[in-house]
Order: sequence, then structure tokens, then C-alpha cells
Amino acid sequence: MGLLIELIQDAVTVLTVLIVVRAFWSWVSPYPANPAQRLLWNLTEPVLAPVRSFLPNMGGLDLSPLVAILLLQGLEFLLLRLVVG
Repeated sequence: MGLLIELIQDAVTVLTVLIVVRAFWSWVSPYPANPAQRLLWNLTEPVLAPVRSFLPNMGGLDLSPLVAILLLQGLEFLLLRLVVG
């Protein structure tokens, strides 16, 4: 049971860090030209695209990373509650 808890926490932590790095990277270099940036986009886009689809257009302000992180934290909380009991 402890391994499952650690796996859930680690997965959420890694995905959260990747989303934060992507958000900062988008401010510095908005066009993905390098392979590391493309990899980062490919890893995070499956999480951010659905969130972005239900958020209203904010005119260039993308709040999907913030919302995705909040949803990930909520999902982690729920999953840990189910596992721990």
C-alpha cells in the first residue's frame, strides 16, 4: 500500500514540475524549436489541452497550467483518500 501511495505522489509531483517548467519556458521561448521543449510539450499537452478546452478565452493569458495543477492536487487527494481509506 505504501508503494502505491508513493507512486501517486511522485506521479503528481513530476507532472506538476513539468507543467511549471513548461509555463516558464513558454514565456522565454514561445515557439517549440528544440527537442527538449517538444518533449516537454508532448508530455504535458495531454493534461493541459482538455483543461484549456473548457476555460474561456482570456486573450493571450493561459490559465490552464494553474487549473491543471489544482486539478492534479485534487485528484491526488481523492486517490490517496481511496487508497488509505
